[in-house]
Amino acid sequence: MPEVGYTYLLIYLPLALFSPVVGFLNHKINPAILTSIGILGYGVYALGMILIESPALFFFWQALLGISAALFFVSARAILMGCPLENPGRAFGWFYSAPFYADAIAPAVGAVFVWQFGFVGVFILSLIITFLTAIYCFKSLEKSARALPDIGFNLKIAKEKYREAFQTIKNKTVLPFISFSLTVLFLAGFYKSYFVLFLKDELYWSQNLILIFISVFSILFLPLSLRLIKYLGEGKGEEDIIKGGTTAGLFSVLFGTAIPFLNFFLVLLINLGRSTGNLICSAGRSGLVSQKLKEDPEEAGAIDTIFAPLGVALGALVSGLIIGFLSYQLLFILGGVLVVITSLFARRRVART
Repeated sequence: MPEVGYTYLLIYLPLALFSPVVGFLNHKINPAILTSIGILGYGVYALGMILIESPALFFFWQALLGISAALFFVSARAILMGCPLENPGRAFGWFYSAPFYADAIAPAVGAVFVWQFGFVGVFILSLIITFLTAIYCFKSLEKSARALPDIGFNLKIAKEKYREAFQTIKNKTVLPFISFSLTVLFLAGFYKSYFVLFLKDELYWSQNLILIFISVFSILFLPLSLRLIKYLGEGKGEEDIIKGGTTAGLFSVLFGTAIPFLNFFLVLLINLGRSTGNLICSAGRSGLVSQKLKEDPEEAGAIDTIFAPLGVALGALVSGLIIGFLSYQLLFILGGVLVVITSLFARRRVART
């Protein structure tokens, strides 16, 4: 079971480590091209999963998936941050809620293909979709990507740009919020690694029931996400980070505490609450980074992409190390308590500045 956490570590750690490299490449290559290459990388991953022959090769494909994700997310964030955003928090609300729209129909489509063609059929379908999406993405983003500044970038300039960016983030008005958001992402790493296994091992849900849950959850989250995006357009990035993260932490504590009484409806309700907090916190963090580093969208995109997978990777690593002697219940409760306590320290530190 610890191997599950390590697998997610292999996905998210390369994403974090490769992000600065992609940030540099965004100055040399049209980010729309890099975004499309990242999408094609997902297709190569799907092809690799079809041809997998050994556990070692399996872990290689997970690392490749992380690198492909870095190409996509850093470049997409750079394009978004380089656009004149009226409200960065609302813009990133759309960015982070978009996967839920696909999740609403993907389980049903995937289930049909698994039934008819097995898992190989699903990966072949994924390969076709990623190829078509890469073409569409390039055509849609190419014009916006060309608007990013071109200053004859080199390694010396890159080093100076990142130094200035991290100096800005270290400011007392920014660092407490960024640090707290990392704690929220750390908790997300617990759920990325072990939420589905918990449903299977502790609640004895079947694979079909889990797929139904994911689909129902995503469908219900769609109208909720639209309301949240409207809320993000009214709030401030700093407040959104604290409120969203605290909400995620409290719902994690509630989830762990309620395990003896959980049923389909309660799991759905609590997970909606936790995901609401995560969305608000993530959009607030990206909006804050975008505002503070608005003159350097490529570096802002890379740094923001570093934060997200780094927090999840650390959460996956730690949960993999401790799950052997901690129950699922304690894992989720302690993770939530850590987030809530950290939020109190973040609030106090901000109050002093």
